[in-house]
Amino acid sequence: MNTPTTDQLPVVIVGGGPIGLAAAAHLIERGLEPLVLEAGPSAGTAVRAWSHVWLFSPWAEVTDPAAEKLLAPTGWTRPDGAAYPTGGDWAARYLQPLADVLGNRVRYGATVTGVARAGRDRVVDSGRDEQPFTVHIQLADGHEERITARAVIDASGTWSTPSPMGADGLPALGEKTAADRIAYRVPDLADPAVRARYAGRRTAVIGSGASAFTALAYLADLAREEDGTHAVWILRRGISDTTYGGGEADQLPARGALGLRAKAAVEAGHVSAVTGFRTESVERDGDLLALVAEDGRRLDPVDEVIVLTGFRPDLAFLSEIRLGLDERLQAPTALAPLIDPNVHSCGTVYPHGVNELSHPEQGVYVVGMKSYGRAPTFLAMTGYEQVRSVTAAIAGDREAAERVELTLPETGVCGGAGLFDEPENAGESGGGCCAAPATLQIGIGSPAASSGC
Repeated sequence: MNTPTTDQLPVVIVGGGPIGLAAAAHLIERGLEPLVLEAGPSAGTAVRAWSHVWLFSPWAEVTDPAAEKLLAPTGWTRPDGAAYPTGGDWAARYLQPLADVLGNRVRYGATVTGVARAGRDRVVDSGRDEQPFTVHIQLADGHEERITARAVIDASGTWSTPSPMGADGLPALGEKTAADRIAYRVPDLADPAVRARYAGRRTAVIGSGASAFTALAYLADLAREEDGTHAVWILRRGISDTTYGGGEADQLPARGALGLRAKAAVEAGHVSAVTGFRTESVERDGDLLALVAEDGRRLDPVDEVIVLTGFRPDLAFLSEIRLGLDERLQAPTALAPLIDPNVHSCGTVYPHGVNELSHPEQGVYVVGMKSYGRAPTFLAMTGYEQVRSVTAAIAGDREAAERVELTLPETGVCGGAGLFDEPENAGESGGGCCAAPATLQIGIGSPAASSGC
């Protein structure tokens, strides 16, 4: 029996969302064999979870060129480039057809539980770089497998790990025990059961990114139809001209319009804003919940709470890999200074590739929304450029890997999560003014609300 050399092994891609599938398309274009491991039952499982939300980037900006080349022979045609898809549209009309073309290169129901160098834990130096990777997976039926790979691209996103409501980054006191009244996603008010949960009730919305804007817009629409519906918007900082994003100055018009819809909801009285409120605890008050701030303020009780304070990467299955991560953002150390919301606004992040995405462990790349760690400014186009560069590097084409082939739209006026800290100067970025579907900046946009991938 012949043992394959490392170069004959597949490149394992964790995650069958937009960026993971694009990575597979780029690998095929370069004559390399991808294997996509998707935990869910279909392509874009995370995207389908927000299928009711509109992207604030049009079709022209959310499909990858290499993926389009794979799709073209099937008779697939890209939808109107100027039109805006919902998450459901994106999954059904692009992601699933792309996964279908990839065929058995995509495995569903395969959850990655660990990645390591074959025969080497993270401590061992000897012969490390010559060893292939082992990827441990658990299948939907409970069985476990081990896959050997030449390289690993982690495009698993951050959708599964939303940030809690506590202002210190940890769950607020009582948050876990009140889980039956707390949601961490933009609600689908077209679903009768979900609509009944919020209609005629007071709902606290915590966060100030695109996802929060979306939820506020949805609840304001519901308030016009159902008496007694009201949203209480909780911001850790204050309201200023930058709180609602770039507005008409935003080069992604739907993203700018989304912030303006949130502003209109406040001005119409459907939303009450509470500023400078850093949640410390949530208390039961009969059938209601009361939020308490670090400064002791206690808000009037609400029926429901929607927490939209951003997302964070799950790094557990990479614990045996030598990652170089920024201590604050949990993004690659070379990338972090470019996306740090303590320094940058949304319009100052430039395209990047393999140089910024490399780790001490050669052959492992974290891409897509997860590459940004806790930073909130990710765009789908950024992810496509990332995987174009990374796959070129894996193929040995360093010149192409280091070449920049993307121009990003700017945002207009926008401050990052830590750029402003005083209430009179700021809008908190619970997900950031640039974050989208609740987390990807492909935008979850109007009429509802990153692209996350």
